[in-house]
Amino acid sequence: MVDLKYEPIAHDHGAFLKKARKRKGFSKAYRVLEEEYALIREMLAVRSMLGLTQEEVAALMGTTKSAISRLETAGKHTPSLATLKKYAKAVGCRLEIRLVPESYTTRKRVRRDMERAEHKTGVGPCHLTKKQLMAHSSE
Repeated sequence: MVDLKYEPIAHDHGAFLKKARKRKGFSKAYRVLEEEYALIREMLAVRSMLGLTQEEVAALMGTTKSAISRLETAGKHTPSLATLKKYAKAVGCRLEIRLVPESYTTRKRVRRDMERAEHKTGVGPCHLTKKQLMAHSSE
């Protein structure tokens, strides 16, 4: 059997995005998954920096290579916090999750949209579905 050595493939994410943004619908789809993509880029960068393969990370986590492959792919599934913690530990990191306040403008817009929706429907924002709230915010 051939002994293969792991060699990471260089990826210019900026060039990829520049080219991909020319495709119809890409920018909107990317914005929806932007935070997931950022996390995945960070995961891949750390694993690459350490020279670890998916198989090696899987062994450290007590799982399979295919599970790591799914974990490192955006939009396929939503990993649990426990899984993300195991991954972080396997690559010598700790997981940090923070709530970051939106900008003042965004908070003001959301508040305005919620007030409009409540005024039109007579129902408070907690009783509106996401679809109803989004419909009012686009008016």
